[in-house]
Amino acid sequence: MTMTTTRKLGPARHSAALHAAKVKRAAQNETCSEPGIHTHKPGVAVSAGMTPRALYRLMTWLSPAFPTGAFSYSSGLEWAVQSGDVTGAESLRAWLEVIMREGSGFCDAVFFLHAYRAAAEHDPARLRSVAELALAFASTREKYLETTAQGRAFADTVCAAWPCEADADEDLLVNGEIALPVAVAVACAAHVIPETPALACMLQAYAANLISAGVRLIPLGQIQGQRLLAHIEPLVLATAERAAAASLDDLGSIALRADLASMHHETQYTRLFRS
Repeated sequence: MTMTTTRKLGPARHSAALHAAKVKRAAQNETCSEPGIHTHKPGVAVSAGMTPRALYRLMTWLSPAFPTGAFSYSSGLEWAVQSGDVTGAESLRAWLEVIMREGSGFCDAVFFLHAYRAAAEHDPARLRSVAELALAFASTREKYLETTAQGRAFADTVCAAWPCEADADEDLLVNGEIALPVAVAVACAAHVIPETPALACMLQAYAANLISAGVRLIPLGQIQGQRLLAHIEPLVLATAERAAAASLDDLGSIALRADLASMHHETQYTRLFRS
């Protein structure tokens, strides 16, 4: 016969356990969810007020497996490789740093934050204005395609799998289109995902996708690709922090070679990517 005994906690551990049990959980689960799932029970805080459910959704939405077709876009990098601008890990790193610091990385971060705050504050006029400006900022036809195709795919998929009344509706679409950073921002605000980790995740996903394109185009080894992603981590986080304090008047890009690459890619004879 096997006997089991209950282990008694010492005074210090017992006190700590009681204290932990009495601590109010830092965040509640989102009010938006699929039918049949209860969402009003308090969740376990992860960090910065993020619940495990919010973290789960953020990781899912910005995963390379999420069906936005991100893998098929290179933001002009394909032409840069063919023309000899990008030939290896070091030149790819330099290319990424300019885009992240002075190009579409920074601009997308600013659009994300202003769209997120407008959505969170239930200001549809301001949100619509940001959505229109984000589309107008696409510097080439292919960059417009890149942000709108992914933006619409993202919004449609989130609404289908995680329906929520606060998600992007038809009134937010501009001629049926929505820019990717705006779509991500609206979804994150609707599902109460904190803006700071959401922005960092969005920029990481953008950088990771460009590195993945570089790994295939140059080509590079997988370890080289991950080293690049690790190397630009401080820049990604610094870009997010700089965007947090930026106004829409601070928007601008001087990544001219990247814009030229996107223009040239439109007529590139042999292409693996859509941009």
